[in-house]
Amino acid sequence: MRKHGLAVAGICVLLLAGTACSDTKADGAGNGSQSTPGASTSQSSTPGASSTPDDSTTPSETAPATSIAIVPAKGATSVQPDKPVTVTTTGGKLSAVTVKDDDGDKVAGSFNAEKTQWTSADLLKPGAAYTVTGSAEGTDGATVPISSTFKTLKATRSLKASVAPLNTATVGVAYPIQVYWNNPVKDRAAVEKRLSVKTSVPVDGSWHWVNSKQVNYRPKNYWPAGTKVTVNIDTQGVNAGNNTWGTASRTIKFSIGKSVVSNINVKKHVMTVTINGKLARTIPITAGKDGFTTRSGVKVIMEKYTTKRMDAATIGLKPGDPNYYNIPDVKYAQRVTSSGEFIHGAPWSSGSQGSANVSHGCVGMSLKDSQWYFGQTLIGDPVIVTGTTRHMEPGNGWTDWNSTWAKYKAGSALA
Repeated sequence: MRKHGLAVAGICVLLLAGTACSDTKADGAGNGSQSTPGASTSQSSTPGASSTPDDSTTPSETAPATSIAIVPAKGATSVQPDKPVTVTTTGGKLSAVTVKDDDGDKVAGSFNAEKTQWTSADLLKPGAAYTVTGSAEGTDGATVPISSTFKTLKATRSLKASVAPLNTATVGVAYPIQVYWNNPVKDRAAVEKRLSVKTSVPVDGSWHWVNSKQVNYRPKNYWPAGTKVTVNIDTQGVNAGNNTWGTASRTIKFSIGKSVVSNINVKKHVMTVTINGKLARTIPITAGKDGFTTRSGVKVIMEKYTTKRMDAATIGLKPGDPNYYNIPDVKYAQRVTSSGEFIHGAPWSSGSQGSANVSHGCVGMSLKDSQWYFGQTLIGDPVIVTGTTRHMEPGNGWTDWNSTWAKYKAGSALA
């Protein structure tokens, strides 16, 4: 009598040498899978008996044993994090498969319909040790354990993301999602494929690479008010090029508040504020005087301060210059450019608000109007400025909305 056994074999391809390795004893050719055929038995013939074998002396056909192959193989090192882990049986079925790293984090995966193969869904961590465990049921009904280990390659540089807005934030309808990388991304397409944005209502949007260390996302039109947004930065294990590998993934969830859209006409010295599609207030304003012209374009509120010191040294003016100022307590200041344009209360220019432009580039209004406006807005609300020949420079604040939709989409690595 003979029993069919079940041998566990690991098969992998080493990245540099290109040779196979196994968790079982390999032959000289590097073969790692093994099967254990049953030994053939026959009855010995007696002296004088015919030399023609009958049924009892014919060697029987022996089926190969059930086998399991694991990729990467047991003991493999320098495994690429973006390669899948597979466990395959050539007979019987897989009962359970678990893959964990040395931190105890599980790798998600799934079986095929026949439960003859399990394939990982997640990318792996660089520089981590992994353990594969589980069990299979052989064709003879016996349960055989699965056990293997391997290590992923170490990255020369890691890739991690900082994301704005922050998790759980409520932001304005023009807020562009901004992802900042700690190291340059060479393979932008590979990284962008691992980025996704899900919304509670349909939104047409696109990623746009600002440079090798920043990628933004904006909708074709402003976010619909009340939208719930989930950003998945699924970059663990992604190959960003130059041996830079993603070492972590993260998810950010935020909400869009009410729609507050402001329009400033510098020539007419007026700002209109529309809330959820209805005109809420018309506000007399003053803007930049000659030599300090306020920029036209679509600006986005970036910061909010109930009180802020404003020092002209930040725009290159020094004490003694007739245009120098240093005001310690400017009220209800809301930044709209990186270069220093704000919308704020300006009681010192009340006589010019609605009739003349006398500021150093900021948009000033009465304290009463600025307090009301401050209470309506969120970081991420749009401010559209018209009436001047000086325009917004790319990158001088959150300038995503100053590109046409076609040009913005062309900034995607997958366009």
